[in-house]
Amino acid sequence: MTLGTTVDLDRDGFDPALRSALTQLARVPQLLVACDYDGTLAPIVEDPAAAAPLPEAVAALRSLATLPQTTVAVVSGRALRDLAALSRLPSEVHLVGSHGSEFDVGFVQRLAPDQVELRTRLQHELERIAAAHPGVRLENKPASIAVHLRTASRPVASAITDAVRCGPAAWPGVHTTEGKEVLELSVLASHKGTAIDELRRQVSAGAVLFMGDDVTDENAFRSLSGKDVGVKVGSGETAAGYRVQDPLQAVRILGLLLDTRRNWLFGERAVPIERHSMLADGRTVALISPDARMSWLCHPRPDSAAIFADLLGGAPAGHFSVGPQRGGHPLGQRYRPSTMTIETRWSGLTVTDWLEGDSLMRRLSGNTVVRVEFAPRPEFGQVPVQLQALSDGLLVLGTSEHLSLYSPGVEWDVVDDGGHDTARAVIDLAKLGGETLLEMRMRSHDLTPHPRSIADRLESVEQPWREWAASLELPNGGEREVVLRSALTLRGLCHFEGGGVIAAATTSLPETLGGIRNWDYRFCWLRDGAMTVKALVDLGSLTEAEQFLRWVDGVVERTGGHPERLHPLYTVDGYELGPEAVIESLPGYAGSRPVRVGNAANKQLQLDVFGPVADVLMAVADRRGKIRHEEWRVMEAMVQAVSQRWHEPDHGIWEARLPPRHHVYSKVMSWMTVDRALKVLERHTNEERPEWAELRDRIAENVLHQGWHEGTKAYTVAYGFPEMDASSLWIGLSGLLADDDPRFLDTVLAVEAELRSGPVVYRYKWDDGMPGKEGGFHICTAWLIEAYLRTGRRADAQELYDQMMATAGPTGLLPEQYDPDLERGLGNHPQAYSHLGLIRCAQLLSQ
Repeated sequence: MTLGTTVDLDRDGFDPALRSALTQLARVPQLLVACDYDGTLAPIVEDPAAAAPLPEAVAALRSLATLPQTTVAVVSGRALRDLAALSRLPSEVHLVGSHGSEFDVGFVQRLAPDQVELRTRLQHELERIAAAHPGVRLENKPASIAVHLRTASRPVASAITDAVRCGPAAWPGVHTTEGKEVLELSVLASHKGTAIDELRRQVSAGAVLFMGDDVTDENAFRSLSGKDVGVKVGSGETAAGYRVQDPLQAVRILGLLLDTRRNWLFGERAVPIERHSMLADGRTVALISPDARMSWLCHPRPDSAAIFADLLGGAPAGHFSVGPQRGGHPLGQRYRPSTMTIETRWSGLTVTDWLEGDSLMRRLSGNTVVRVEFAPRPEFGQVPVQLQALSDGLLVLGTSEHLSLYSPGVEWDVVDDGGHDTARAVIDLAKLGGETLLEMRMRSHDLTPHPRSIADRLESVEQPWREWAASLELPNGGEREVVLRSALTLRGLCHFEGGGVIAAATTSLPETLGGIRNWDYRFCWLRDGAMTVKALVDLGSLTEAEQFLRWVDGVVERTGGHPERLHPLYTVDGYELGPEAVIESLPGYAGSRPVRVGNAANKQLQLDVFGPVADVLMAVADRRGKIRHEEWRVMEAMVQAVSQRWHEPDHGIWEARLPPRHHVYSKVMSWMTVDRALKVLERHTNEERPEWAELRDRIAENVLHQGWHEGTKAYTVAYGFPEMDASSLWIGLSGLLADDDPRFLDTVLAVEAELRSGPVVYRYKWDDGMPGKEGGFHICTAWLIEAYLRTGRRADAQELYDQMMATAGPTGLLPEQYDPDLERGLGNHPQAYSHLGLIRCAQLLSQ
C-alpha cells in the first residue's frame, strides 16, 4: 500500500488484499513470522525501559510459535539481553537483537580481536562526543553502540548526528544504521534484512511475514519476495506492501494469521472418516461428506492428482459444496438402492450425486433457495486456476486439462481466494421449476446442453449396477443389505477398463490422528486385489476376477519370464509406480502430515502376494468348472515364483519399513500358493506335478516347525520372534492346520489375549520403527471372527461381528481401522480389506 492510498476495508476492518495475502501465507509448509519490537509489539513510550509488549501480542506470538512448521522471531535494534529482559517473551519465540547482530547471548565471544579493538575505540569516541550534550544516551551492545537522541533538543540532536556521521561513522569497518532519533554504529555488517535472510535459511521458511515501524525495518521489507508479506506499522514511506496504523492493528494481523494457519494445519472441521460416502463408476471414485460437500475427486483415474482435496487440506485444497441457504444439518444421506448414487436430503432440498463417464453430476431438486460454492483445485491445489463465468456455466482456466461446470440458469460470483478463483451462487429452485443440474465436465470446455434428460442419464448409469446387484448370491436375513453394500463398494474400487483393483479410494488418511502413518492406497496390490475379487466370486460374480487375472497376466508378462520379480503393487493399469513423494502444501487430514503420493512399499519383497492370487484362481476355476489357458499360465507363474523365493526373508504383509524377516504369514501364503495349484490340477486337468506336491510338503514342514514359538506357545510374527501378529491366524484359516489342531487353538487364544481390544483386533504391537499408535484393523477383526467360528465359538464370533458393524459409517462404509479409545475410524477409506472381511464373516455367520 502506498502512502495516501484509500482502501475499502472488509467487515472485520482488514484490507481485502492484505487478508488474501495472509490467507496464502498461512498455507505455506514452513512459515517464519518476524516482528520488530518497539512501535510494533510495544507502543512507543518516552522511557525506552518501560516499553512493555501488548498482552495480546505476547499471546498471539506464543500461540503461533507452538504451531508445527511455524517459527516466530522478534528482530529488534535493542541489545539481546535488554530485549529478553524487557519483552519477557516465552522461550518458543526466537529473539534477535542489535539489528541482527545478536542471535544468542554468547555472540560477543565470536568477535575477531580486531573487531573487539575497533568497538572499544568506537565506544571511547562516542562517549567523548556525547559527554558535553544533555539528553544524549549511549546504549552499549556486544557488537555495536546505539546513540539515542529522543530526549535531546533538536539543535543538540542535529549537532550530534553531524559529528557522528563525519567522525566514527566514516571509520573503516564501521557500519551505521539510522532509525527514528537513533544512530547505531556496529563493527559487523548486519541489519534486519540480513537477519531475516539468516532466519529464513536456518528454518527453511517458504515464506515470511515481517512487521515493523522504523526506518531500520526497511532493510527487512526490501529483503522480502514471492509470497512474503511486509506490513508497515504507522506512517512514512515504506517498501512494505501493506500498512496498518498502530500496534493494536498489528496484533489483529497476528490473530488473523493464527486462526487461518491453525485451521489450515489441523483441519477446519475434520469430518469423521467413516462418515464419508463414495461415488464410483469404474473409472474413478469420489468422496462426499454428510452435508453434500464433494471433498475428494481424482481424475482421470483414482491414482491421478486430485481436483478436490478438501479431505486432506480443507477448503483451500478444493471442494464443491451444496446446501440450503438457511443452513442446518441434513435430514439424512443414503445410497439409492443397489447403486453407487448418493442422495443427501434437507427439508425442501435433495441433492443427488453420481459419476457418469468424465462428468460429476449433481442434481438439485426441491423448492428452497440453495447456496453453492465451486472451488476446483487441480493437481492437489498446486496449480492456480481462474474461473470464467459464461451464460451456461463456468470454464476452469490455467490447467492443462480442460474442465468446466455446466450450470444453465445459474449466475455465478467469482472471487479470488488465496490465489485461486472460487465461484459462489445462490439458486432459487422454485424459480427454476424445482430442479437444476450442476454437471462438472472433465476433459471438456463444452457448455452445450446434453441431448438426453437428467432422468434418462441417471437411469442409464444406475441400471447396470442394479442388474449386477440382482445377479449376486446374497445371504438371507438381516445381513443381506450389509453384504450388498460391501459388494457394491468393492466393485466400485475396481477399474473396469484395465482390471486393476485399488486397495482404497484415498491417500494419507491417518492411522494415527496428527501422526505420520499416512500412506497412499490408490494402487493395486496383488494381494488386496486378489482378495477383493475372491470375495465377489464367492457372491457369484466372476467378471471382476476374470478381468483382474488378465491384469495379473499382463503384469507377469512384463517381468520377462521372472514372476519372482513381481512388485507388491502397481498402478491401476499394471505398471510400476514412480517414487514416493510428499505434497508439502497440504496440511493433511486433521493435521496429519505428511500427505504422500506414491508408495515406497512398491520396492519391498513381499512373498505372501502369490497366495491370494492362487486362491482366487482356484475359486474361479471351481465356480466356472474349468480353468482357462491364460489363467493356468498365471497359476504356473505363481508356483514358479514361490519355488524360487519362498525360503527368503521378506518384508511381510504389513510392509514394515524394517529389515526382512522370515514372516510366518508369508510362508503360509507360499504354502497356499502351491496347495491351491495342486487342487486346480487335480480338479480341472489331467496333469500331475509331483515336484509341486514335494514343494508344498517342504514348505509346510518348515513353517509348522520354525514358525512355532515355544515361549509364546503360538505361531508368532516371524521365525524366532515372540511377538504376536494377527496374520498368524492364517496358519489355520488357510487350511494348513485343522480347525481342531491344538496349535491353531493356542494361536487363536494368543491373538485374542494380546491383540483384541473391544470391537477391534490390532495387527500387532511390536515395534515397527514408526512413531505413534495405530487403530485396530477391521480385516484382522474379520480374521478373528472366522477363527472363532472355526474353533466352535459362534457366540463370540457373532458378538465381535456386531461390534465391528457398529463402527461403520451411516451409509455402511468402513475405513481401514478403528480407534476404540477415540471411537472413530482411521486410515484410508473405504478400504477393500474391511469390506471383503465383512462379506466373509456375514456369509459364514448366515450359514
